[in-house]
Amino acid sequence: MLTATTACQVSYKFNGASIDYSKTKTIQIADFPIRSSYVWGPMASIFNNQLKDQFANHTKLIQVKRNGDLKIEGEITRYEQRNKSVSSEGYSSQTELSMTVKVRFTNNVNHTEDFEQQFTATSTYDNTQSLNAVQEELVTQMVKEITEQIFNATVANW
Repeated sequence: MLTATTACQVSYKFNGASIDYSKTKTIQIADFPIRSSYVWGPMASIFNNQLKDQFANHTKLIQVKRNGDLKIEGEITRYEQRNKSVSSEGYSSQTELSMTVKVRFTNNVNHTEDFEQQFTATSTYDNTQSLNAVQEELVTQMVKEITEQIFNATVANW
């Protein structure tokens, strides 16, 4: 009788993250400053809190101030609005708001995974509304999308 034995490596998945917690235990997430010429005050704190919450809620990584196994840093490089569509009267009927974040990711356990990349999200609103009326909701939506993109690019490995 022939018995075959196969070795397998355990892959840990915790809410979509593919992390080997035996090697990677900590993450360092720097606050992202705003480097855009157009700024909305609360945007940086909304982004920084959401990014940290994304990793706290979806991984077992311990967040540290320095010397993390994983390191995420960068800046908010663009926040702008532009006309998206024109009405039959020739006036702008919708405005597109966009946000771009530049990310530098360092994996001190496996430097082949290091990268520098930009992530962008957009949201559209009708010009019957003022930006002040919809800005918090739209920025929150774009931040959620961008932090999910960053999460997927750094630890989801798909």
